Amino acid sequence: MTQGFAAVNGTRLYYEDAGSGTPVVLVHGLCLNHRMWDAQLDALLERFRVVRYDVRGFGKSAVPDKPFRHADDLRALLEHLDAPAAHVVGLSMGGRIALQFAVLYQERTRSLVLVDSALDGYDWDADWDASLDAIATAGCTGGAKAANLMWLNHKLFAEARERPACAAALAEIVRDDSGWIWLNESLAQGIDPPARARLAKIRVPTLVVVGERDLADFHVIADILATGIPDATKIEMPGVGHMSNMEDPAAFNELLMEFLTAGASGS
Repeated sequence: MTQGFAAVNGTRLYYEDAGSGTPVVLVHGLCLNHRMWDAQLDALLERFRVVRYDVRGFGKSAVPDKPFRHADDLRALLEHLDAPAAHVVGLSMGGRIALQFAVLYQERTRSLVLVDSALDGYDWDADWDASLDAIATAGCTGGAKAANLMWLNHKLFAEARERPACAAALAEIVRDDSGWIWLNESLAQGIDPPARARLAKIRVPTLVVVGERDLADFHVIADILATGIPDATKIEMPGVGHMSNMEDPAAFNELLMEFLTAGASGS
């Protein structure tokens, strides 16, 4: 395994690069990092080259100091690693980044796996927005650790907290985060028009995964993605919530490997 920092797109991104074959890049969720994919690594390495990294502002990567776009960071990282095209797997915020990447750089996208994905252009439930505002307020008054603790205790992770191994791994990842996102205005830029308005232009095989017990917004988004992307298949994973890859890694890995080695392998 190669690991280190890539000086790309005006920032420094921590990455890990292992295995051989067609590249698969793994993109993590909000206030998480590359370690959320630990349980997928061995399965993927049997057939693929695996790239996982910390998104700008999270994990070991640099925090933002100017406006940027996550999809451009990902393109630059793959160029740095001489991986011109990859299967892109993203969870939650990582799914939103994967969608932006596929819209902007379709020639570099072999396939998409969108797991409990967020979506640019989606109108979130008012309670969701209020919950994030409350965390940011807690960060401003009590500091980053207080905000991270509120995020860890968010209803989004209720099902993950029920599983001891998953809960312990998730807690370690979230508590290690800098919490920069809660204390600062986001400098990440979207795309115009947003991805929701451009789903029909995504012409790569796409797997949409959503946990049966995830929040309602993510089920709505999964339906939007499954109907809006021409070559998309939706699978609802039973018994899991938002962190489906960590809550039931065996079932998730089976779905992922079947998709990547079958319908998406020749893309």
